[in-house]
Amino acid sequence: MKAFKAYDIRGEWGTDLNEAIAYRIGYFLSDVLDTDTYLVGRDMRLSSDTLFEALTRGLTDRGKNVDSIGLSTTPMVYWSTARYGYDASIQITASHNPKHHNGLKISAANALPVGYDTGLNRLEELVASDKPTPCAEQKGIIRQKDVKADYLAFQQQFVGDHSNLNIAVDCSNGMATLFVHELIGNAHYINDTLDGNFPNHEPNPLEASAQEQIKTLVLKEKCDIGLLFDGDADRITFIDEKGRFISPDLIIAFLGEYFVGELHQKGIVLQDIRSSRAIQEYLDRYHVKVETWRVGRAYAALKLRELDGCYGGELAGHYYFRDFYYSDSALLAASIVLRLLAKHKKEGKTMSQIIDEITPYYNSGEINFKIERKQEAMDAVRNHFSSLEKPERFLDFDGYRLDYPDWWFNIRPSNTEPYLRFLCEAKSEAKLKKIIETVKGIVQQYS
Repeated sequence: MKAFKAYDIRGEWGTDLNEAIAYRIGYFLSDVLDTDTYLVGRDMRLSSDTLFEALTRGLTDRGKNVDSIGLSTTPMVYWSTARYGYDASIQITASHNPKHHNGLKISAANALPVGYDTGLNRLEELVASDKPTPCAEQKGIIRQKDVKADYLAFQQQFVGDHSNLNIAVDCSNGMATLFVHELIGNAHYINDTLDGNFPNHEPNPLEASAQEQIKTLVLKEKCDIGLLFDGDADRITFIDEKGRFISPDLIIAFLGEYFVGELHQKGIVLQDIRSSRAIQEYLDRYHVKVETWRVGRAYAALKLRELDGCYGGELAGHYYFRDFYYSDSALLAASIVLRLLAKHKKEGKTMSQIIDEITPYYNSGEINFKIERKQEAMDAVRNHFSSLEKPERFLDFDGYRLDYPDWWFNIRPSNTEPYLRFLCEAKSEAKLKKIIETVKGIVQQYS
């Protein structure tokens, strides 16, 4: 079934996912995560109410109860799952996907993610089977649960005094709107009304077209920083005062000033396999070890918990925190970045200066190749460079990553799209360009 992905269930509503499938997901979920009561939240997408009705009808027909928290950010569902001791929860959202998509993010006890390797595969089999769905002798009930006040109070713990900052905020007409005004306060806001049509741009903060409005606003209002949230508020990207997009992995390094430098938290920092080597180099000042792991919340949240790491992040703009039950929160990340920047501004330093000090590397950004023979292309790229020079480090758990003294690259197949993704970093721009051209030449042989 097309909607079942590596990290969640997501696809085009009415095609990949519909009421019948949603009903069966609710009905059979207890065969994968069995509990008496399921916590359920939803975003503002046009199909979310319909999906909620079908999903919860499946749950209650099976005799299970539902605690509905209504409109919510995805991180609010994670937090509520762990905070109130639920053994299973579901957020109805398609995250950053286009408006005609929808989906489900499922969590187990302690907000542990349920991915394809940890339960979605079994659920897919059940949903796709011809097993009947008779009603239980006693149907479950749906109750309303209000967690917003508690959640806001929790988030406010991380808000510092950033009154000296001129801030631009783009909520992408998504779920960050629920809390952003209370947490950030005085700022230049755009797209801060809930609208499942996403009338201004796609809710994907990594898309260049989605960044245009916030970049323009930052420059027009001479802001110190711009914040761009995705549709369900589990991801965020930042724009510096020059209107430049900040690579999200570099924010992982910046966050260390708060968690390790100020709070003196102990523990490993987690990054994904695509992340800049500048992170470890910057955090060396705090004598912190940075662990590299696989891409995606289904892997990152579990790994951070396993390591008892203090925090971590991904190139996609997810930031995970021990203090947030090892889950990701865009609003929490925003609060910490703002409090740190406010401190630096008092010292006369801008966001662009901070980021330029963090990294000495030129970065390719993620380059996508749409090809059929992904594994052969990956092997060819690896073999080409390793035959020229033995890498200082070689990782092969999410594609390949090869590290050399003054450059590195990662090449990996997408878990959700038909692409082979390549990313490279080098200390010289000429070196970077040469590597990119070489890789393009190799990969094109396998298209």
